[in-house]
Amino acid sequence: MALAFDEYGRPFIILKEQDQKTRLRGIDAQKANISAGRAVARILRTSLGPKGMDKILQSPDGDVTITNDGATILEQMDVDNQIAKLMVELSRSQDYEIGDGTTGVVVMAGALLEQAERLLERGIHPIRIAEGYEMASRIAVEHLEHISQKFDFGASNIEPLVQTCMTTLSSKIVNRCKRHLAEISVKAVLSVADLARKDVNLDMIKVEGKVGGKLEDTELIYGITVDKDMSHPQMPKQIEDAKIAILTCPFEPPKPKTKHKVDIDTVEKFQTLRLQEQKYFDDMVQKCKDVGATLVICQWGFDDEANHLLMHRNLPAVRWVGGVELELIAIATGGRIVPRFQELTPEKLGRAGLVREKSFGTTKDKMLYIEHCANSRAVTIFIRGGNKMMIEETKRSIHDALCVARNLIRNNSIVYGGGSAEISCSIAVEAAADKYPGVEQYAIRAFADALDSVPMALAENSGLQPIETLSAVKSQQIKDNNPHYGIDCNDVGTNDMREQDVFETLIGKQQQILLATQVVKMILKIDDVISPSDY
Repeated sequence: MALAFDEYGRPFIILKEQDQKTRLRGIDAQKANISAGRAVARILRTSLGPKGMDKILQSPDGDVTITNDGATILEQMDVDNQIAKLMVELSRSQDYEIGDGTTGVVVMAGALLEQAERLLERGIHPIRIAEGYEMASRIAVEHLEHISQKFDFGASNIEPLVQTCMTTLSSKIVNRCKRHLAEISVKAVLSVADLARKDVNLDMIKVEGKVGGKLEDTELIYGITVDKDMSHPQMPKQIEDAKIAILTCPFEPPKPKTKHKVDIDTVEKFQTLRLQEQKYFDDMVQKCKDVGATLVICQWGFDDEANHLLMHRNLPAVRWVGGVELELIAIATGGRIVPRFQELTPEKLGRAGLVREKSFGTTKDKMLYIEHCANSRAVTIFIRGGNKMMIEETKRSIHDALCVARNLIRNNSIVYGGGSAEISCSIAVEAAADKYPGVEQYAIRAFADALDSVPMALAENSGLQPIETLSAVKSQQIKDNNPHYGIDCNDVGTNDMREQDVFETLIGKQQQILLATQVVKMILKIDDVISPSDY
């Protein structure tokens, strides 16, 4: 227990229950933090690039996830260390902001920490290292701007967008049909994008999956799919030029709010009650028919009598449709959600060119497709696959591709992938280091070495000799003054990423460097770790 005395000689305790706390100070604290950060980065290092490996994660309740998406791996891992949690946050913020590059940003942060450890051992103050990293990140971001290229695309020329999405998908398990999925992603984004405002609302793109079929059966539906079928098996399975009533009120007689009891002691009274109920249902169905509805979509269920009446009156209906799906259907068909039957008017009906029920394979699974809608700014990507895990991983891959397409619409600058941008930045940072007097130049050089870790990991994962490959590409870049040379992971036979069509978004790369530097600065500034000791 740490005791101190005030000016009157009275003792007082500085730290309460100090004997029950563990404490790391100074260089020990920094080294412990660095090794925790590096441990997380080491896990993700093997998942980088087109030849990256997948990880299998089992949740406490037995659910299994197979993925090589950095953000998902870290999200599912049960991380206990506080510094490791910072790395998880880092990956998550890259995922929220950019949607892609979540593995690269953690590998980059791990490499920066590794270099910082060497500098700390040489006696350089952590604040000086952090400042040097900050200067170097500024140089790297400016250099990326310098080597980036803009490309033009439009509704008719989507090839550049497709190529960039293919680069993202090539590192995923779905890379065998990356062209097909990239085209689907780009078309989906362009159909909901506002090109004038350079804005994309990804909420308008619904990604649905169903086990069965093969990955190549994945399709883009210009409309909405609902995992429901018609409420009666004899209702028509296909409705053309449908006018849709979207209801959030139940198809049943109203119940009084207070507690109530109905005494029925004669058959006549029962008949009267039954007729009254039937009339109520009749009026409801008639109301829908009168406004011209040819399909009713209801958030709640309706009992068998209402179902039977709907069937007889030739009014197809769908029940138990979720709130989110109702909203998407309303947006797509241009209809209004109606909370009470009294408010149903012809103007509030949604319109769709075709509503059809589709069944899959030999199972009884059926889905409802609402297509050719009045407002086609809501689309669905419908994924098929051999098993649940494959579909989940495809959903994550499609999410990355959608985010990349969205980022390109916001800012159409690209840099070349395959580690070429990192190598080029490394050369630029190394060259700039000599201009800075003082200790910071060591940190700037260390930053340049850390940038090399991404292409090195790519080479390692592709089964190439990492140091040999990196030094060959680096000297080639300097000799030809061409920033497009990278690691040839797919053995195409050329190092020029422009010929291989390997693109990445500029804002994604810049964000990676800035976020990794911020987190490393934060970790380096910690010199005292006080934590409760284990019981």
